[in-house]
Amino acid sequence: MRLGRLGSLGLVLMMLAFTVGAAMAEDKVEFGFSADYFGKYIWRGQNLTDGSVFQPGFSVGYKGFTASIWGNLEMTSVNDNSGEFTELDYTLDYTGAVPGIEGLSYSVGMIYYDFPNTAFEATTEIYWGFSLDAPFNPSITVYHDVDEVDGTYVSLGFGHSIEKIFELGPDLPVGMELGASLGWGSSAYNKAYWGVSGGKMQDLALSVSFPIDIGGWSLSPSLNYVTLLSDSIRDTGADSDMFFAGVSLSKSF
Repeated sequence: MRLGRLGSLGLVLMMLAFTVGAAMAEDKVEFGFSADYFGKYIWRGQNLTDGSVFQPGFSVGYKGFTASIWGNLEMTSVNDNSGEFTELDYTLDYTGAVPGIEGLSYSVGMIYYDFPNTAFEATTEIYWGFSLDAPFNPSITVYHDVDEVDGTYVSLGFGHSIEKIFELGPDLPVGMELGASLGWGSSAYNKAYWGVSGGKMQDLALSVSFPIDIGGWSLSPSLNYVTLLSDSIRDTGADSDMFFAGVSLSKSF
């Protein structure tokens, strides 16, 4: 199944318009905004930008449907794109509860990746996954590229939140969120992104963040570590152990 660049974007925009229109018509729309700053841009173990980036995002939701757009803005000249967007992701998602199983939810959706100001071709992934409202919040998500790559990436995630670990002042608690994800890539996926064959455990990502609620906005400094797990991927010369910091600002309304 290959949708093609224009076909994929057209489908995303059509579904985006439908989601927003339905939400506005029912007057039950929910919006989300995020603005993140990181010292590096690491995606599934790949060091795409070894320098500072700004990553804004916006979403609109209606019941279980969510449509969102997210971008990566280069803040340095490390990739010769200072001040330019090098990635725009358009996502459509539906999330709901699995009937008869308390705490288990599922998500299905599609992501269209566009890469302006670069030589990379746009591509499209579909995904599906499950998450469990239980200790450590386990989740698994399968992403399959149906366009340029025709490969699969599987992410296993865990997380834990602590509402308050200390206070900066009166009514200003600081929480803590721990996250971990483990990624596996199929042979076709690894061939396209790393130039190596065979399905392999790919990357391990660990993070700790400290959310602070300030007037209904969430400000969250974070520390992050990503390492590559496959020796053959490491042997390509890719950065294999990466530490970086960031800060995120978000609000839902």
